Amino acid sequence: MSGQLDLFEGVKLAEPEPFTTVKLGRREARIPLRKQRREAIKRLMEILEELEGKDIHIGSYDAGGRHFWLDNLKLPRLQLEWHPTRYKDDQNYIPGVIVLWGSRSACVRIFTDYLVAVREQEYQGYFHYLLDFRNGFWQSQIDNFRSHYACLHITRFKD
Repeated sequence: MSGQLDLFEGVKLAEPEPFTTVKLGRREARIPLRKQRREAIKRLMEILEELEGKDIHIGSYDAGGRHFWLDNLKLPRLQLEWHPTRYKDDQNYIPGVIVLWGSRSACVRIFTDYLVAVREQEYQGYFHYLLDFRNGFWQSQIDNFRSHYACLHITRFKD
């Protein structure tokens, strides 16, 4: 039938946004992490580019502040590294790993696959940037090698 027109000729169909399924007992929640992740990473990249070359302090803790993994690790003269490599003209770039380098080979790697939010706070002369990571619930984690919830905080003291 060569005389019929194809309604979808030349139209690209978008894939639906995948959801992360988290189970807790008999209940199940479907969370769209990609959109939250994309927005959080975009904001984080803006903040880190602003902080590049300055002295920062890094800290992290588990849910509820139970224990610290890092507490006020100083990264002087911050340098950034993006993996995979970032191209300047790519507007949809999402890094898998961001490496924060300080002097004397001090570094912190941020794995962005479970990043869901970036918050900012100003408190008595310094700035806190709080990075929230989500990995399911305590009993039902998406990735068993990571904490179910963690927060990384970057502190920039005013000059």
